[in-house]
Amino acid sequence: LPDLSADLVNRFLSENPDFLDNYVLHHVHEDRLQQWSLRKSRALRHHKSSEHLINGDIVKEKKSRWKNCLQSNKWKVLHELTREMNTHTNRTQVLTELANCAAESINADGHNLYIVDDHNQLHLYSKSNKNQRPSTTCIGHIETKTTLPAYVAHCKEAVRTNNLVDDHRFPRGLGIPSGKAASAIAIPLLQGNSGIIGVVEFYRNYGNLSFCSEDEEVAMMLLVWADICIEYVEMYNNMMKQRKLNDFLLTVTKSIFQDIVSMDTVIMKIMNYAKKLVNADRASLFLLDTQSRELYARIFDTGKVEEHAPQKEIRFPMDKGVAGHVASTGQILNIVDAYTDIRFNRDVDLQTGYRTKSILCMPIYIRGNIIGVVQMVNKIDGAFTTADEESFETFAIYCGLALHHAKLYDKIRRSEQKYKVAVEVLSYHSQCTDEEYQSIKERPLPDQAPMAILDYRFSPWSIEGDDKPVYVLYMMRDIFQMHSQFDLDDITRFTLTVRKNYRNVPYHNWAHAFSVAHAVFTVIKTAKHQFTPVECLALFVACLCHDLDHRGKTNAFMVKSASPLAAIYSTSTMEHHHFNHTVTILQNDGHNIFKYLSSAEYKQILGDIRHCILATDLALFFGNKSRLQDICSKGEFSWDKMEHRRLVMANSMTACDLCSMYKPWDIQLQLVDVIMEEFWQQGDEEKKLGKLPHPMMDRENAPELPETQGDEERSQGLTPMPMMDRRKKNELPQLEVGFLVGICLPCYELMAMVLPETQPMVDGAVDNLKRWRELADQQNEKEENDEESESKDKSKNSKEDEDQTVSKNDSEHSSEQKEEDSSNTKDTDDVQTSEQVTQRESDLDSARVQADDEMTQ
Repeated sequence: LPDLSADLVNRFLSENPDFLDNYVLHHVHEDRLQQWSLRKSRALRHHKSSEHLINGDIVKEKKSRWKNCLQSNKWKVLHELTREMNTHTNRTQVLTELANCAAESINADGHNLYIVDDHNQLHLYSKSNKNQRPSTTCIGHIETKTTLPAYVAHCKEAVRTNNLVDDHRFPRGLGIPSGKAASAIAIPLLQGNSGIIGVVEFYRNYGNLSFCSEDEEVAMMLLVWADICIEYVEMYNNMMKQRKLNDFLLTVTKSIFQDIVSMDTVIMKIMNYAKKLVNADRASLFLLDTQSRELYARIFDTGKVEEHAPQKEIRFPMDKGVAGHVASTGQILNIVDAYTDIRFNRDVDLQTGYRTKSILCMPIYIRGNIIGVVQMVNKIDGAFTTADEESFETFAIYCGLALHHAKLYDKIRRSEQKYKVAVEVLSYHSQCTDEEYQSIKERPLPDQAPMAILDYRFSPWSIEGDDKPVYVLYMMRDIFQMHSQFDLDDITRFTLTVRKNYRNVPYHNWAHAFSVAHAVFTVIKTAKHQFTPVECLALFVACLCHDLDHRGKTNAFMVKSASPLAAIYSTSTMEHHHFNHTVTILQNDGHNIFKYLSSAEYKQILGDIRHCILATDLALFFGNKSRLQDICSKGEFSWDKMEHRRLVMANSMTACDLCSMYKPWDIQLQLVDVIMEEFWQQGDEEKKLGKLPHPMMDRENAPELPETQGDEERSQGLTPMPMMDRRKKNELPQLEVGFLVGICLPCYELMAMVLPETQPMVDGAVDNLKRWRELADQQNEKEENDEESESKDKSKNSKEDEDQTVSKNDSEHSSEQKEEDSSNTKDTDDVQTSEQVTQRESDLDSARVQADDEMTQ
């Protein structure tokens, strides 16, 4: 088509508009149509002057599509607009973005955004370009008959006027005077129930088309999003603010609680972090002295770094100053101008030369009680806000916790120092004296002890008190020689100190410890075992120390009486205490009998001693016995396995702890009385504490209380186990039979199964069991005879009571009959002589005597 030109095409399209419409409808893309519309809009406005607009026209070109695009694209624009709102974190920025978008959509020549403050004043918000900081200018109060934005803010309704100059509702025209504006639209920005937050006004200059209802609808349609967008932004801001506060509090918590050295350190950190939180210049923290009703402080923020500044405590009454008012009332104070508040004390400023302007003062609570006051002075960038109060109130909770823990730390630290002093004092007084050490040191140890000491029937209680340490030294030296070198001086001090740390209780005393140590020494020396030398040493030391500092009370008593030991050790209370006391003695100077052992051996022997001492708790015996018995019955026992050896060690500890039960009869009979005395003492102690004693421990509550007991104990109604009742000693043989059969013999028989050389334990226990059974049978026979005799006596007394009752009834009946006859006679004869009256009384006496004789027969 060589003759085709642009003029021909223009003429053809002008003469055939239907062809153009059909072509555009079927062949032109929607985006091309929008581009054409944009070019057309710009061409129409090209002739207008490029005057400076207050808010500027710096917006993205795509936002001007609004008026000419299809309805489906309107929602697309709104979606893009909402997405861009995510980049704005300020309410005013969101409103500015919405106003810019609306202005472009309705082809306004200019627009202004006004923000309403808390005092109902309008402020013009202006920003010429992106790099310029926004500014605000107050244009007056919200009222009528002034300006267009003031009128709209007052009425809270949109206004459109095409005669701005002559409209009497707002004679001053726009908020910012403009001699060129002819037509205007002003729309209020409302946010929920909180009222108006701003006004947006759009205007067109003279020479341009006036705004129409469609323009107003488009602008309102966009600005109605203001409420939603602002709510979203504020929610986002609050969430970010809370997140920053949480991060801040987490940092504070880590810093304070990980480094609680002293109360002063915590106070300094609280003051420093508090200043950062609210951007204050100075900070003070006052603690409350509840006894003197005063506030006091030792740490002061002078604005200078003074690492070694002298501490000088100041005090002042609770009812003085801002801090005193807060401490007295618990009220939070946010003072904008301190010198206008009568509660402010100016003397401090006069002394320091510092000028106090604003104050934020907050009480610090712990468990609902005020423990102090923290005070912020002079916010750096203005006055303290409500947001500062809210953040600071949350921070004050952490301050309270930090101060509370700091006080606890100080108490713990002081208690720890007191504990160290007490341990040092007790350790000194609980060690053997030099005189005791020298007295034993001067006595030579025999090269070989009597053979009787290795006899299972030997009585260690027959050895005198001062001779027992010598025997211990001999036995321990003998066991030490199985392994390595030793220091006899340390062994001597250790033995004497162990003796000194046993209490003077009836049974669990030094004599008992010596007997148990002798029993295990007998096993070690006579049985063909395969214990290692370290294990042999651990067994002997454990037996010697297994009841250290025993109070003559059971574990159950310790728990029931809320003993501090029970609070420390929840299970095997006394056994844990015995072991720890052993370790304490070993740590004393001159008492470490294991100092020549290697580190590995030292660790092993302490572990074995602990295992052995804990095994003396009968609550653990049954489990250990069952496991060892099961292994032996299956033929799987091996001395090469440490687990098997440890089970034998545990069973050996129980067997030796109960060594009195296989000793000769005369020895055992004496020891049983001693053991029972300790049980009964515990029962007496429990009743003194007002607690129900274990039945085994009650000496008094027999079916018939002894005459020496008062009504108070009689009214307690306790029902003790017979073994622990002094009044039921007659039942002791049967109880001993049960103890031997249920615990002792199974333990000894298991020992003999693993170590046949310990068969004398079984034999001795069996012999004693026969004697106890004989006593039990005799006692049962005696009780049966007593019951039969008592039954006969009760039957005879019952028959006599019945006969006596019948005779008494007959006598009373006879007497009543004679009295009745006498009364009838008196009625018939009103005058009677004294002789007749006397005769009747004599007859009555005779009847009574006769009735008494009958009852006697």
